[in-house]
Amino acid sequence: MPVTTDITATYLRPARVMKRLLAMGQREDRALIILMVACVIVFVAQLPRLAREAHVSGQDLDMLMGGALLGWLFLAPLFFYALAGVSHMIARLLGGQGDWYGARLSLFWALLASTPLMLLHGLVAGFIGQGPQLQAVGLIWLVLFLWFWMAGLHQAERAER
Repeated sequence: MPVTTDITATYLRPARVMKRLLAMGQREDRALIILMVACVIVFVAQLPRLAREAHVSGQDLDMLMGGALLGWLFLAPLFFYALAGVSHMIARLLGGQGDWYGARLSLFWALLASTPLMLLHGLVAGFIGQGPQLQAVGLIWLVLFLWFWMAGLHQAERAER
């Protein structure tokens, strides 16, 4: 299935989509590309906010974009790999039967599937700025991200998978 169809399906049944992704077999290149595409989209989502910040404060936009690029394309993937490892170890302590790959894929997919809301968050930050609208979109993103991640991790750690 196309990635956009899977992203849309994740908003209805995240565990079913994760089960289908896991059934494709362990492919670390697939997990890495899901993570990198998600990080690129999150970086792009930051651009309206950075442009607003540069305009209001008089800072150089290129410097702000360079910092965001470094953070999202080089440092964030390392953080997400570590976070996936910690989540797998916690799941193992709670009786999970999955593997490291399933834990990584569930986190990376949750990030990618929630990127449409990250794009909306970036637009709200760029055009409206700080306020209740930005906080509401951020809260909705956080709830959906956690739902996707926990549903995917639960599916990945199940014994009958």
